[in-house]
Amino acid sequence: MSLHGLSHVIMGVPNVAETSAYYTDFGLAQGEQGRFSTVEGGEQLRVVQTPRRRLVELGVRADDTDDLARIAANLRAMGVTPRLEGDSLVATEPVADFDVRVSVRPRLVQQELPPTPYNGPGRVDRHGRAPGIVREEPVRPRKLGHAVAGTVDVQATMRFFVDGLGFKVSDYIGDKGAFLRCSSDHHNFLALQSPINYLHHTSWQVQDIDDVGRGATSMLEGNPERHIWGLGRHFAGSNFFWYLKDPAGNFSEYYSDLDVIPEEEIWEPSVLEGAQGLYSWGPPPPPSFLHPEDLAALMTGAHSKA
Repeated sequence: MSLHGLSHVIMGVPNVAETSAYYTDFGLAQGEQGRFSTVEGGEQLRVVQTPRRRLVELGVRADDTDDLARIAANLRAMGVTPRLEGDSLVATEPVADFDVRVSVRPRLVQQELPPTPYNGPGRVDRHGRAPGIVREEPVRPRKLGHAVAGTVDVQATMRFFVDGLGFKVSDYIGDKGAFLRCSSDHHNFLALQSPINYLHHTSWQVQDIDDVGRGATSMLEGNPERHIWGLGRHFAGSNFFWYLKDPAGNFSEYYSDLDVIPEEEIWEPSVLEGAQGLYSWGPPPPPSFLHPEDLAALMTGAHSKA
C-alpha cells in the first residue's frame, strides 16, 4: 500500500485553551500555536478555533508524488477537485466537510520496544513485580492511530476514502459504519452514519495494557468527569481501550495491541452487528458514547463547551 498511516489531525473547538490543557495532561508534548507531538510521530495534533467542535483536517502519509497524481485522478473521476500544495494534495470530503491532506512523508519507523513480559498459567516470563506496577514516568502516546468521524452519508464518505484516496475496508458495522485502513493497522479511520458531521474521537497508541490503564488513571485523578468508557477490548481491531472526554466534547482513546493486517495478507471484511461491532469484553458502552450528549446542540447551533 502506497499510503502508510496518518500524519496528523486538526481539531476545531470553541475553547482552545481548555482543550489544549487537556491534551497536555493526556501526554502529548505541546508546542506553539496549539500544536502537539507524539513520541514517534512528531507533530500529530493541532487544536484551532472554530464555532463548534469538528474535524477540520485529517493528514495521510504517502510514499511519493506518483501516489498524489494517482489519488488526484481518482478524485477528479468522482467529481472532487483536489488542490496541490507543495508536496501535499488537499481535497475536501464533499459530504462530511473536512479536508484530507495527503503528503509525501517518510515511513514512520516505530521504536522496537521489548515486549512486556506477562506471566501465565504454567509460564513464568518475569520475576518480581510487573513492569506496569513499577513504572513511574508519565504515559506518552507513541503515535496517532486513528480518527472517527460522524457523517450524514456514510456511503458517500466511504467512496471518497476507498475509491478516491485508496483506503481499504477492514470491517463494517452493519450498514452504519466502516473501519478503513491506509496502513497495516486494522483501521486508521472509521466513518459513522450520523445526523450531523462531527469528530467522534481520536485514538492514540501507548505501549501496552498497563499504559492504557496508567494513562486513564492519571487523567481521572481529580477529574472523574473525563471518564467515558473502559477498560475493555474491542472486537474490531482487538485493541485494549479506554475513552475519555476533552472539554470540547470530543472523545480521546488510549489503545494498545491493535490487529495488524500485512499488505500480502488476504483479509475478508466482516459485517459486525450489535455489541460485536463495539467490544469483546469490558463494561457496556454508555449511551453518551454512541450518541454524544451535545449532538442535538450541534445540530441546532447551540454550541456547548461541555
